[in-house]
Amino acid sequence: MACVKTRRGYYIFFLLILIISCNDEASMADLIIHNANIWTGNDVQPSADALAVSGDTIIAIGRHDDVLELKGPETEVIDGRGKFIVPGFIDCHVHLITGGRSLLSVDLRDAATPQEFIRRVAEYAKTLRPGEWILEGNWDHTLWGGELPHRNWVDSVTPDNPLFLSRLDGHMALANSLALQFAEINKDTPEVDGGEIIKDAGENLTGILKDNAMSLVFEEVPPMNEAQRDKAFDAAMKYFLENGVTSVHDVDGLNGDVESYSTALRFRQTGDLQVRIYAATPIKDWRRLAAMPDESDSYLRTDCLKGFVDGSLGSHTAAFHEHYTDKADDKGFFINSEENLNQWILDADRAGLHLFVHAIGDSANHTLLNIFEEVIRTNEERDRRFRIEHAQHLAREDISRFQKLGVIASMQPYHAIDDGRWAEAYIGPERIKTTYAFQSLLDEGAILAFGSDWAVAPASPLMGIYAAVTRRTLDDQNPDGWVPEQKITVEEALRAYTKNAAYASFEENIKGTLEAGKLADFVLLSENITEIDPNKIKNVQVLQTYVGGKKVFELN
Repeated sequence: MACVKTRRGYYIFFLLILIISCNDEASMADLIIHNANIWTGNDVQPSADALAVSGDTIIAIGRHDDVLELKGPETEVIDGRGKFIVPGFIDCHVHLITGGRSLLSVDLRDAATPQEFIRRVAEYAKTLRPGEWILEGNWDHTLWGGELPHRNWVDSVTPDNPLFLSRLDGHMALANSLALQFAEINKDTPEVDGGEIIKDAGENLTGILKDNAMSLVFEEVPPMNEAQRDKAFDAAMKYFLENGVTSVHDVDGLNGDVESYSTALRFRQTGDLQVRIYAATPIKDWRRLAAMPDESDSYLRTDCLKGFVDGSLGSHTAAFHEHYTDKADDKGFFINSEENLNQWILDADRAGLHLFVHAIGDSANHTLLNIFEEVIRTNEERDRRFRIEHAQHLAREDISRFQKLGVIASMQPYHAIDDGRWAEAYIGPERIKTTYAFQSLLDEGAILAFGSDWAVAPASPLMGIYAAVTRRTLDDQNPDGWVPEQKITVEEALRAYTKNAAYASFEENIKGTLEAGKLADFVLLSENITEIDPNKIKNVQVLQTYVGGKKVFELN
């Protein structure tokens, strides 16, 4: 019953804030920012020009003259110079430790040719000691025409270092021959349920492994030591703050070697934790989470579970009702069986835990909605806020079910302008009409919560808002928007990164909007994104980031 205890603690925390603010009206502010243009996200008071903070909490927000009445002799007063202030962005889907590790590894995201891929790997390998693993990478084979990388590309430049580099979606990876040797994978290795070992026409290993088959190599990767975790965690935290992200939902929070929860605990104990974290546990481990003591506070919570139905579109592992357009014998596949998913979700929900589950293809989404519907019917009525992570390709008849079932569509808008370069070649012109169907979901009353899927995509909410509003693909081949009828407004996208994102973690009472009694998490932007040309949003800068009333980032 971990999540029930956690939520009760938050309600008590919020009531205490209200009591303090009501009974201590004469208290002065620690910080006042005035002469600003504040988008509050609060429908009752949509805008303001000043706010006051005491401790880590907003104690007043509104008109300049009223807020300045809380100025005392020790109050820090900052002239906002008309800058645009928004609530701290909440990224609803990140891979925290692996993302931080990717910042410290070879970067292949924009490698546009096989030659560039090889050159970058070779240069990075020269910086390592023999035996050190080369991980992450985040390559994108669509940039050089679609040919998958091969172990032969990298074997000669990594003779002493095992290599396992992920495609940017995390659903397939390239292993060099040394890594395959460590994992004892050869052409006779049996296939893995929910995964695939790719071979060439001669039945020889290419080095590409998909989804569950990737675990054969990951099991051989040495666990990160404490110093490595700290370094990756710190790099990730600084990256978030630079992008105005004050809270993240970490889908690898309590997940084996990439667990970030234990590192976050150490950072919290030393006072160095500056980003608020909602840390997920793998769904099959729900009993472990249910038995954990509740150590939650406003910076760190753990009462959620993350599961998978299928893989990804780019890896041809997303599960569809119909075949892929470019591969007539392929509909993708489920990573976990429907039977296992149904049992895990039923049991975990009965234990009061919060569930969010990855589904990409229309078949995966349909199956997951069916499971959610059955669990709601079977278990007692409560506020459960099921989430579908990605909700990427939807059958038209399933779009209205999100609102009817109270399922949150936890989506990543940057993927639309990335995948939109090539998605039609994979699934055809009809299915793309309900791909990243932001407007259709809103029209049906669904709640959208946005994130990045970092390190799959940049953890930049401004780029995410730009993507949701313009849908201009990264190759600039769709200047009026890819599937333009699915574009949404700037304010709708802002709410998905703030108010709705807080709702998606049961934290709407303490953050997500700027109002008295809530945490003082906010961001100063260089321009008012609700008024400028939407095509210019991607160029807007994060000037300052505040968490709990403390400035934790400032653009030099």
